[in-house]
Amino acid sequence: MQTMYRARTFFIRTLMVWAALLPGLQAAQSPREWAQAHLDELLSYYRAFHSQPELSFREVETAERLAAAWEKCGYQVTTGVGGNGVVGLLRNGSGPVVMLRADMDALPVAEQTGLPYASTAHTVNEGGGEVRVMHACGHDVHMVNLIGVACYLAANRSRWKGTVMLVGQPAEEKGAGARAMLDDGLFERFPKPDYAIGLHVSPVLATGRIGYRPGFTMANVDSVDITLYGKGGHGAYPHTTVDPVVQAAQLVLSLQTIVSREVDPVAPAVVTIGSMHAGTKNNVISDTATLHLTVRTFSAEIREQVLAAIERKAMAVAAGADAPEPLVTIAKGTPSLYNDPALSARLRPVFRRALGDEHVEVMQPTMGGEDFSQYGRAGVPILMYWLGGVSPRRLEAWAAAGEKPPSLHSPLFYTDADATLVTGITSMASAVLELLKP
Repeated sequence: MQTMYRARTFFIRTLMVWAALLPGLQAAQSPREWAQAHLDELLSYYRAFHSQPELSFREVETAERLAAAWEKCGYQVTTGVGGNGVVGLLRNGSGPVVMLRADMDALPVAEQTGLPYASTAHTVNEGGGEVRVMHACGHDVHMVNLIGVACYLAANRSRWKGTVMLVGQPAEEKGAGARAMLDDGLFERFPKPDYAIGLHVSPVLATGRIGYRPGFTMANVDSVDITLYGKGGHGAYPHTTVDPVVQAAQLVLSLQTIVSREVDPVAPAVVTIGSMHAGTKNNVISDTATLHLTVRTFSAEIREQVLAAIERKAMAVAAGADAPEPLVTIAKGTPSLYNDPALSARLRPVFRRALGDEHVEVMQPTMGGEDFSQYGRAGVPILMYWLGGVSPRRLEAWAAAGEKPPSLHSPLFYTDADATLVTGITSMASAVLELLKP
């Protein structure tokens, strides 16, 4: 009997040793545990990205750094997609393809955060002027988050089956990077995803929290340039001229009636005249006046209605002044972002389990733009969600002072990266584990 007991004890201990050696039998780390254990390394990446930003379509060193990090974790990496775009693939048996995207570009903003690793980068812009460069929109966090998620999934392959597709996208700030990658064969040269997930840091959402919204989440972003023509002359003899400045003034007021009187009141729309230029001197009536507009809508129908109304009102003002027909140039930019309702519904309980019910909220739509929408337009169910980027302590201090926190694109904006990354990696990795569960 004693011999049998010893033999059974030896057998059980042997199984325990082998279980410890076999990855499939190990107790897998949760995404949160993994992120917390690797936080020092992640923050090192964050400080490097933050302190060395690059402008849109110039993300050369940024792309190299991101590609090297993914390769280190075992991904098959391709660079130079759509300019400086990076694609990483990790295949782990048969199953769906989940695409995860991070944008890489920074902004021509001079950082004023006072951080010890604040950016001092500067470059020459497209117009030939020297500008300072800053990650004022959180793309540094987006990239490090995707490094963390990528490496977690590589280290925990027993928990999922399928293919993880990583995308480091250039030129989101120009609304052009996603289109450039798609035009360069993103979904032909690489597997077309079954799902695509992205996130964006929020300057008003506390760390530890995320926000999402099914359906329309961000707006169509269009630009309109209007040149009004007149007949120049002496300011003392206006009756001998056709004044384009008066036309411009009438048009500014007329454009405000599009949203207030022509668009369905429950359909959001924005028409903003951001810039107006005319004339050179006090007593000279100019030949031309120019207006530069940004237009924000959600649906395709309202988009076309508003753009047509802008052109119609410009023509009417010119006709009323007996002026030549104006030149109206419409540049359609980033399409509206539509989060797939079914994907949103599937991941909602996943986020709540990972973060806690009280840390997941449904957000209001915003009139900001995001070219992550292009992947949805290409036929992939997408979900982009907001990631809390500012500590409750800082938010409470601003509220107590009666102030609002710095917005995205502000020279004062920065994230509390440690807590932000833990929540980002926890939420995104949990979503992938759900979509690729064996």
